[in-house]
Amino acid sequence: MNKMLLNMVKERMKKRSMRLTPQRVAILEVLDRDRAGHLGADEIYARLRRAHPEIGLATVYRTLDMLEQIGVLHKTDFGEGRSQFELDPKDEGHYHHHLICLECGRITEFQDDLLDQLEAEIARKSGFAVVDHTLRVYGYCRPCQAKREGVTSP
Repeated sequence: MNKMLLNMVKERMKKRSMRLTPQRVAILEVLDRDRAGHLGADEIYARLRRAHPEIGLATVYRTLDMLEQIGVLHKTDFGEGRSQFELDPKDEGHYHHHLICLECGRITEFQDDLLDQLEAEIARKSGFAVVDHTLRVYGYCRPCQAKREGVTSP
């Protein structure tokens, strides 16, 4: 597991008098392995079950809430009524955006930030101090576009 991540979590938990248990480490390992993120609690639980049958779904939910509380996770609802989690990208600079396929549900991260000028214009015109933003773009990924057009994708 990423040592920098582990140290950051330990430090933040220590400040709040929390302990880094083996169960919490196992959940962090799942999140760290899947850096693309966007895992639901059920998916995290399913990935843990074989190696850690002692970890229950309630522990997963409690740990995810705690990790979000201490600023390690980012929780997003992409409109399907369930939250998905990813390691908090704010420690890595500006938050990324998401491309969401309406056909298959695939979520792809989009790193380019093209909204800086818009933020500046909003601030200038309204006097509103913009501190952050997120963007979700809905459409069809390449494989789903190809299916819709009756063409097989490469």
